Amino acid sequence: MPALARMEHLCYHSGMGTNDILRARFELPLPPGINQQYATVGNRRVLSKESRHYKKEVGRAIRRLRADGTISGVLVVALRQGFVGLFIDFYFETPLRRDLDGGLKIAQDAICEALDMNDNRVVDVHLVKRVDPLRPHIEVELEAIQTWEFAAEYVYLPALSPTVGGDIGEE
Repeated sequence: MPALARMEHLCYHSGMGTNDILRARFELPLPPGINQQYATVGNRRVLSKESRHYKKEVGRAIRRLRADGTISGVLVVALRQGFVGLFIDFYFETPLRRDLDGGLKIAQDAICEALDMNDNRVVDVHLVKRVDPLRPHIEVELEAIQTWEFAAEYVYLPALSPTVGGDIGEE
């Protein structure tokens, strides 16, 4: 195996099982920039009208992709039960006007919401910046990951409470 292929295998596949990979690749509209995603109403930050419109647009696109079989029912079940890899190529009008990661959260939320899936299942994200001045958009690859090994396991120990009649540590 060539060195680069071996390195990609070690980096990418080290945390996941690679049997029977289920995935779908599709195109969606470019999400609004970070400065257009939220509005202030009173003392609260809420999704802007543009962001709400984007989420509805993504919902419609995902429904079409499910209807035409691009996103299969088997994939949706696997995404809801396992973990998720999300790979997005952002095609911007220009290379330097927007940050690459500014559209990640709204795109991820819109996709997961449309699939009735909790976005805390996303364990692997890969973003790429590209340029398409005539047709800004995103290309998404959504992958179901059946097993995932987190880097380390930690044991959660709840805080000790005082005993009746004394402080912690008193005998």
